[in-house]
Parts: sequence; structure tokens; C-alpha cells
Amino acid sequence: MKRFPYAHATHPQWRMAAALVLAQLRAQMALPEQAAAPSLGLLYVTDHYASEAQAILDHISAELREVTDWAGTVGIGIATNNAEYFDEPALAVMLCDLSPDQYRVFSGVAPLPASGTGDGGFVAHTALLHADPQLHDLGELVAELAERTQTGYVFGGLTASRSANVQFALGSAGNLRGQGAASGVLSGGISGVAFGPEVELISRVTQGAQPVDREREVTAVEDNVVLALDGEPALDVLLRELEIDLDQPEAAMARLRRTLVGITPPSRSGLDLDLNHPSHARGQFGPEVLVRHIIGLDPGRRGIAIAERPSLGARLAFCERHAQAARADLVRICSEIREELAPEMSGIGDVFTAPDDATLAAPRQIAGAIYVSCSGRGGPHFGAPSAELQIVRRALGDVPLVGFFANGEIAHQQLYGYTGVLTVFVHDGVPAA
Repeated sequence: MKRFPYAHATHPQWRMAAALVLAQLRAQMALPEQAAAPSLGLLYVTDHYASEAQAILDHISAELREVTDWAGTVGIGIATNNAEYFDEPALAVMLCDLSPDQYRVFSGVAPLPASGTGDGGFVAHTALLHADPQLHDLGELVAELAERTQTGYVFGGLTASRSANVQFALGSAGNLRGQGAASGVLSGGISGVAFGPEVELISRVTQGAQPVDREREVTAVEDNVVLALDGEPALDVLLRELEIDLDQPEAAMARLRRTLVGITPPSRSGLDLDLNHPSHARGQFGPEVLVRHIIGLDPGRRGIAIAERPSLGARLAFCERHAQAARADLVRICSEIREELAPEMSGIGDVFTAPDDATLAAPRQIAGAIYVSCSGRGGPHFGAPSAELQIVRRALGDVPLVGFFANGEIAHQQLYGYTGVLTVFVHDGVPAA
């Protein structure tokens, strides 16, 4: 495996952006440390280009004939190394140097086989998912796909678009009989890429919310209405701990609008997440916590309605979005990834330090990376344009990276909110110059 070529561009006309991207890719593919003939392409576009998705895929795939398989989707914004494109026409491509027997592109017309059944000898180890947020029973479908992998770990995000929710899924392995020719552009459903055990990945979840109160046990619940916490009416706990006075409705509504809940299902307590183990930063949520909105109050039953159906025994903490906490947690996950790659490397805060002889520092390198972040994060939340991606760049270096800003993030078998999911492809060898 060699370093993955990647490119990105913005232009009012998609053909001009595509031309810039293709020129960058061809220049990189000519370099000895870069993959010269990759077969898998990841394509992400902003929703400004959503109506031209088919034309974009047709054009780029025709120009890059060595790339036989494509996956990707549309986002309100897209992510690249050191930069993000929000609310502007842009596209990004990364070409993955993987053997065709190490992955499978899947979709509704080319399903991922059940775990253990294989597909011409291929067995899924983990998978990148792109999903339509309007899908019925989305959580169950994500869990079902996770069960089709050996590890049960899937990652990715939900399409975010103000126009068409399109996905790219074009696989050389073909489609179900009777489905006809594949256009490669889909609306609805779930698509993505499954990776075999030969593809080494490191994946981490970073949270964007911080608790403002201690965790409590859900001791009474009906559907999505939490009725009691630690045996006390849930609404009473909320009003007391957050010092909310309903007799002052304007101030109360302002406080409630910025208050979220962090839920830890009983089955996820003490979760050792991702393909490896994450550490939990003090005073911050770990990846086992699902952040959800408060969607209403139930004064009659003294309950709190939330955008989730928690089970009895779940843990719940009130929380708020917090830019500094999000920044610190993003630095944390990057540090963990860096430590797994090269334990002798060290970092303090955002500063990366390495041994004087960099060629001795890291026999394991990042060939490429995928970053899926919440559409409510990015520059507006981190305080400056591209600040979120600049943190990743400072921590991991100049690595190939693409991704998108999603309507919900996927990791493990769960749907997250206000998080980022960073996944890197690892290869052994001498660092690229």
C-alpha cells in the first residue's frame, strides 16, 4: 500500500473544479511514493453540486479509467486536509491503493453479504457507510450492516443536503440480477465500502458536548419521555440542577434550547470503542455517550421528552455544546491515533514533536484518512474557517484526507450527533518524503 492521492477544488462550474482535481491527482500519481494505479475512489461533493452528481461521477470515472470502484456522498460541507468547504460548490476525491480483493462497494442493488458467507472469498472486516437520514428504522439498518462485518464496527455518516440526498456507489463486482446497469448514483438507502481484514484501520470518535451535571440512572421511562432519574421526577431534576425557573419563560426557553442530554445505554457502559481502545478525557464524554436533543417537557408527568428512546438503567447527564471541549477532545483522538502509529512520538496540546531522525520515527504510516463531522461543527463552532481540520493537520501532519459534514455520524453500531469520526488507513514502510 502506498500513499493515497487526493485532491479538492471549488468553482462555480463543476467541470472546472473537476479539471483542477484531476490535474492534482495525475501529478501525485506520477510520484514514486504515491499510488500509481489505485482501484477505489472516494468522492465527496457539497450540495451545490448535488443535481450534477451523475455527470460528475461519469466525467471523473471516465478520466480515471484505472479506478474501477467508487463510493461517496454529498454534504452541506466537505472536509479535506487543513481545509473545509462550507456553503460553496466544491468536490474532493481520494484514490485508495487497495487490491480489489480487499474491499467491496455495496448498496441496495449490490448488498453486502452476511458475515461468514463471503463474496468470492471476500469477508467484510469493517465498513464505511453513507446513509439517507430519511430512512425508516435507520438505527436498525446500521446495526444490521454492522452484523455483516467480522468486527461489528462500521463508521461514516448521514447525507446532508439542502437538495438531493445522493450517494455514489459504483462497484466492479456487479449488482443483483435483474437490477440492470448501475449508474453509480443512488437516492435513499445505505451504501458504502466494506474492507477486508488485510486493510488496517484506526478509528476514533470525538465528542462536541460537555456535561454540566453528574450522570444519573434512568429509573422510569415511557417511549422517549424520561420520567425519573435516580428515583426523582426527571423534570424536577432538570429545573433544579440547571436553575431554570418556568415562571420566567424567556430565560427558561433560552437555557433549554442550549441544553442537551448525554445518554449511555446499559449495554455500552465501559465501552472499549473503535477497532482499538480509546481513553476518556476527564470532564468530557467518552465515545459510549450518545448526545441527543431535549424536544419537550411533560409537566403533567414531570418528565422530559428527548430525541431517543432510552431503556431503564441507562445513564443520563445534562450537557451543552462546548467549543473548547470539542477542540480538546479532537486533539485527544488525534494523539491516540498518533500514539498507536508511533509510540515514541509525543505531543503536548496541539504541538507535535518527533525525533530528529524522522525516518526512524514511524514505520507505520497513514496512507489516507476519512473524517466525518457533524454539520453543526466545522469553522462556525471552532471559531474560524477550517479550524477543525487545521487541528487534525497539526496533529497528524500532511496526510491525504477527505470527508464530509454530515446530518449524523456513524461509529460502532450507533448514530451520533455533534461528533467527529476520524478513521485512518495504516500501512507499513518508510515514511513518504
